[in-house]
Amino acid sequence: MRRRVGGAVAALVIGLTGAGVTPAARAGEPAANPVIIWDRNAQTAIWDVGGQLPWEQGRSFAMVSGAVYDAVNAITGKRYQPLLTAPPATGRESIDAAVATAAYRVLASVLPAQADRLRDQYDQALAAIPDGQAETTGIALGDRTAATMIASRANDGSSGDAEWVIGTEPGEWRPTPPAYAADGASVADTRPFLITDPARYRSDGPYPVVSAAYAGDFNEIKSVGAVDSTTRTADQTEAAIWWHDRNVTEWQIKRQLAETQRLSVLQTARLFAMADITVADTQISCFDDKRAWSFWRPVTAIRAADTDGNPRTTGDPAWTPLLITPPFPDHPSGHACATAARMATYRTYFGKDRIAYSAYSEASGTTRYFRSFSQGVEEVNNARVWGGIHFRNADLQGQKLGEAVSAYITGHYFRKLRS
Repeated sequence: MRRRVGGAVAALVIGLTGAGVTPAARAGEPAANPVIIWDRNAQTAIWDVGGQLPWEQGRSFAMVSGAVYDAVNAITGKRYQPLLTAPPATGRESIDAAVATAAYRVLASVLPAQADRLRDQYDQALAAIPDGQAETTGIALGDRTAATMIASRANDGSSGDAEWVIGTEPGEWRPTPPAYAADGASVADTRPFLITDPARYRSDGPYPVVSAAYAGDFNEIKSVGAVDSTTRTADQTEAAIWWHDRNVTEWQIKRQLAETQRLSVLQTARLFAMADITVADTQISCFDDKRAWSFWRPVTAIRAADTDGNPRTTGDPAWTPLLITPPFPDHPSGHACATAARMATYRTYFGKDRIAYSAYSEASGTTRYFRSFSQGVEEVNNARVWGGIHFRNADLQGQKLGEAVSAYITGHYFRKLRS
């Protein structure tokens, strides 16, 4: 399932490289897939330069992918349901110009501090496109889909100042070491792209602190999730670090799938929009669920276990997880929510579960290989336990939430209109 490719297993922030092979151009399509190119550009702007946090990035990627999809879908004859708009098109517009313009306009709106850098990148992209009517009309169409997307996300609550409720009783969340920070609460108040009610996907909630089920999860993570664990294997340690990679390996996997499965530009745009918008809405629902349950993290629970009222748990005031705990409540796992949503969307899109993929992480210094989308979900659920930052129930409930959001979106949107 994995191959070690060198590098230290220490750094927690990485840069990703592309994977797979470049598909051959289809008749009437650009030689290089502009959707993949501008997804890489979006990653550079949003993460590498912009430094948006993982719980902030979903909205930005969804906006870019959504505007690009509407542009490509319009030019290629509106074969699928538009996301927001389907500007009139003749089919002779430059897809390269439309994609570049849609992505650039959205990125410049989301990341105004990068205006000059993004403009230079955009100008270079246009310089490679032959001057003429196709370029001009492609630019105009990309401008329209970007403007529609930007207007649709105005005042969507993403820049709110909500705060988490900090508790003191057993089971109640509080900030965790080493930073004792609290962040991301406003995600729960962000207006979704497609789902109607984030609370509709409410999880079953964490186990009662005094229950045997809770004690089972507690004792598992106390043993295998500690920084100095003697029960966690080397491969489990690698997996925990690999999945914790703040560059979010799904970006690399998403582009790899488009290349290895030889998707057309329209197919790529549709896949990216489906996946990114589903993940964005899943994050909103997931954080709404976190706020509802406001459950403590394992590091808090283990250090305070002697006061939890459960005779099956024992406290360790010095216990420290392998990974740094994120600054918000445990239940459900945000990574499990998002990864399950993404993998379920891939499974629906391709109509099968067994497709091979891989990704490299500089954080772990390794590439991990998978045979199916469900295998990836199973491993991320385990990895959050092995890393010491989520009780297993939080991962399993996050998986259910993410899959439910994906089922709704893929069942109601992006549907084929004509062959």
